[in-house]
Amino acid sequence: MEEQPGFMGLGAYEVDLYYEAVKRQTHSIQDKLKKMREKRRLHRIRRLELGFSSISLAGYTNAGKSSLFNVLAEETVPVDSGLFTTLSTTTRAVVLSKRRVLLTDTVGFIDRLPLTLIQAFRSTLEETIFSDLILLVVDASESDEDIERKLSCCLDTIQKIGAAGIPIVTAFNKIDLLKDYEIQRKAEVLKDVAPNPVFISALYGNDTNLLKQQMMSHLESYVQGSFSLPITDESMSFVSWLFSRADIRDVKYEGDSMNVTFESIPRFAERVRGRVEQLGGTFNA
Repeated sequence: MEEQPGFMGLGAYEVDLYYEAVKRQTHSIQDKLKKMREKRRLHRIRRLELGFSSISLAGYTNAGKSSLFNVLAEETVPVDSGLFTTLSTTTRAVVLSKRRVLLTDTVGFIDRLPLTLIQAFRSTLEETIFSDLILLVVDASESDEDIERKLSCCLDTIQKIGAAGIPIVTAFNKIDLLKDYEIQRKAEVLKDVAPNPVFISALYGNDTNLLKQQMMSHLESYVQGSFSLPITDESMSFVSWLFSRADIRDVKYEGDSMNVTFESIPRFAERVRGRVEQLGGTFNA
């Protein structure tokens, strides 16, 4: 019988070379993942220094997260029906109800994710831990059983990564594939298993304004602050820095001083207060 080519036909020396090549490749991948995790850590620190609320898009793979991201961010990221189309996170500053927030698209969840993949994608999934709100996307066009199974998988994953205490809004996507009576029936069946459900179509933009309102209702209210500073090179540099980190509502110059009004999340406003006082200015809540 003719010997078939393949691993069993390799000699001992060739097997050693094979394992050595696999080991080098594994170390290379681990090193890249380590660098990626560090890069994401630095990006998270950067986002935490901003005065905006943070929203993470999460959901079972192929639920339409990237499509919804495109609608909310008014941008284009790759959309595909394959697993793990989104392998890295994408964060953009978007405007919801006249307020800027940070929106992050993350990797899709999947049932019984192998341990090796959990480790590989953990740094991506951890983006949800640092969010003020999780926007959970579900494919509403699937059967009730599949929806409940995948929804359970997503909620379980959110809990396992330590994000259970973060508010969740559930976007039931792809209603363009359903009849009106089917949408009403599913809304009744699923109302008790999905946190804060909203039925939408990312493809056609149906009810996305309703979704935005629901999202904003669960975010921490922004506060408005104002301050006066003497006009110096240092204070001008500070205001320039503030423009990229908060919503500046008004800037007025009066003689040798300037008055600035801005909106941000409360913790960032307190940071601004401290810096204004260091520069010899006056802060008004």
